[in-house]
Amino acid sequence: MTVRAAIWGLGAMGVGIARTLLDRADIELVAAISRHQAGRDLGEVLGLGRRLGVDIWPDGERLPDLEVDVALITTASLAVEVFPQIKTAIEAGCNVITIAEEMADPRVSSPSLAEEINSLAREGGVTVLGTGINPGFVLDTLIVALTGACLEVRKIKASRVNDLSPFGPTVMRTQGVGTTPEEFAAGLEAGTIVGHIGFPQSIGMIARALGWKLDEIKEEREPIISATYRKTPHVRVTPGRVAGCRHVAYGIKNGEAVIILEHPQQVHPGAEGIETGDYITIEGEPRINLTIKPEIPGGVGTIALAVNMIPAIVKAEPGLVTMDELPVPRLLPADIGKLLGGGDLS
Repeated sequence: MTVRAAIWGLGAMGVGIARTLLDRADIELVAAISRHQAGRDLGEVLGLGRRLGVDIWPDGERLPDLEVDVALITTASLAVEVFPQIKTAIEAGCNVITIAEEMADPRVSSPSLAEEINSLAREGGVTVLGTGINPGFVLDTLIVALTGACLEVRKIKASRVNDLSPFGPTVMRTQGVGTTPEEFAAGLEAGTIVGHIGFPQSIGMIARALGWKLDEIKEEREPIISATYRKTPHVRVTPGRVAGCRHVAYGIKNGEAVIILEHPQQVHPGAEGIETGDYITIEGEPRINLTIKPEIPGGVGTIALAVNMIPAIVKAEPGLVTMDELPVPRLLPADIGKLLGGGDLS
């Protein structure tokens, strides 16, 4: 069986996913959508030095003509922003995988919109999934999987410590890098500095998987003030200015924080002796401590998850699903026909 795929959005993640799809047997990349690259051949945009014969469209109007099995949407972070594209894909008969952070579990932040997506997907006989490295894996799916080795879970604390240095000016602005502490506070108030997007979704997913009913989810953001000079191609941070954002979220149950997720993001953390890594502690029976050093690379990890989840989505029951409701993620083999044709993903 050959899966016919479309890529919607050709930023860094979209280009990475498209290149990866070209290397997978039994996946045919038949469509690409980007307002900024419309009219060009996809091979040119991917830097292949050859044409692929795949024209880039400005919108999804032609999707129904190509019998696309799965559309991979990489255009925005918020559920409301990607909803029109998801709706277009569903109406064209496409399964959907999106890396929009809020789509990791839109039922938490946008319950009415999530129900609409679920209803549309069921009516259309397709499946919709939001995934990525975080949310989508490190601070939710991986945690849920680890609890499978426990007889009891009392509390979960996890942290993803990463380096913002490889990212561009947009990320620097949303994390407040280079601002003064006063400018950082003003940016938080104005909503221009946001920290990590996806904590409510990750906490909601974990709580639902464990059968925990939470009282509330709280979030805190504070600046990481640099004591050293740091520099990237897009920003300079002098001592006393902000090197990044420490963002913490708490899942509260019976007045106690039973899920604590932390994501301190800054440029060049090594400049002050901080090692990057992914850290998970589960207090229970048994106690589990997992350390991954350095952190799983965000870009590569997100690309991999979007591609590797294709077989599970194609075989899943119609509707809106989350990562904890699907088979454990695994490497997509070179030949996925066996998984799609006769393999059991359940």
